[in-house]
Amino acid sequence: MEGHNLAASPTYKLSTTPEGIVDSLLVHFNSRDMETMLGFYEDDAVVINTSGEPKRGKIAIAHELQQSFGFGFPMEIVARNIYSTDNLASLVLHWRITGTGNNGEKVNITGTSSDYAKKGRDGYWRCWFGNPFGVQVRSLF
Repeated sequence: MEGHNLAASPTYKLSTTPEGIVDSLLVHFNSRDMETMLGFYEDDAVVINTSGEPKRGKIAIAHELQQSFGFGFPMEIVARNIYSTDNLASLVLHWRITGTGNNGEKVNITGTSSDYAKKGRDGYWRCWFGNPFGVQVRSLF
C-alpha cells in the first residue's frame, strides 16, 4: 500500500489516487468488519448482486456483503484495467476468496468485477457502482 496515498484513520483507509483504490478496497474488505467495509462506499452506492439485481445504499450493500464476509477468508485482487478522469474511475478487477473451512471444506470463489469509483469533495475515492460478477454471463430472459 505504500506510495498510493491512503488516508489513515482508526476505522478505515481511503485512497487519494485512482491507483490506490484497489489497495483501499483490500484494506476495507480484509478487515472483515462491516462498518469498515461500508466506509469504502458512497452513501448512495449501487452493488449488483449475484442474481444481477441492483441494490442501492449502505444497508442493502451490507446485506449483500454478509455472504462474502461469512467465509472469513481474505480477498486477493489483480487489477486488469483502471481508467480515470478527474473524479471518476472505471475498474476491471480479477478477485478471489479462497481458504479451507473448519470442516475441511475448500472455498474458492472468483470473479471479474466491473466497478466505478468517484472522487469525493474531500479528495477521497469511494466505490459508487460495484458489479463483482460484472463479466459473468447472465440469462438474457
